[in-house]
Amino acid sequence: MTKQLLITLTLFAGITTSAAAQSKPKPAARTAKPAAAATADKKLAFRTTWGIYLSDSLPRPEVLKILDSALVVRDNKNIKYPVISFDFLYEAKEAYLNDTTSQVAFYSETTGDSFKGDRLSPLWSKRLKETIQKGEALIFSNIIIQYSEDKFYRVPELRIAVR
Repeated sequence: MTKQLLITLTLFAGITTSAAAQSKPKPAARTAKPAAAATADKKLAFRTTWGIYLSDSLPRPEVLKILDSALVVRDNKNIKYPVISFDFLYEAKEAYLNDTTSQVAFYSETTGDSFKGDRLSPLWSKRLKETIQKGEALIFSNIIIQYSEDKFYRVPELRIAVR
C-alpha cells in the first residue's frame, strides 16, 4: 500500500511539474500612448470669464462697465457652455476707528447671494454701481454649467479685485 501511495505521489508531482513547464509565456506588452498624451486628450479644462476678463484686478470704471455682463464658460477647445447658477460674494472694506490706538482701521464685510442664470440681478447690479470702491472684491463661486443634456459641472471660480 505504501508502494502505491509513493507511486501516486510521484506521478502527481511529475504531472504538476510538466504542466508548469508547458505554461504559455506572457505576451509582450503593447506599446501605448504616453500617459500624459492620453490624459491630455480626455482632460476637461474650463475657464470662466466675466465680460472679457478672467480673474484679475480691474480699475473701478472697468468693473462698473461689466456689472451687467454675463458669466461665460469655455472649455479648452473654446466651446461655450451655458451657466445654470452661481454664488456671488461681495467683499466690502469698511473703515472704523480703533478705540485703543485711535487710528483708522479696516475690516471686511461679506454679503452675497445665489443666482440662477448667468448674470447678476438688476437689483445687485444697481447697488454695486452705487457702492463699489477700491480694495473690494467680487467673487463668483460654485459656478454650475450644463455640459450636456444630462451632465452638469462645477467650474473654477472667478475673483475680481477692484483697484
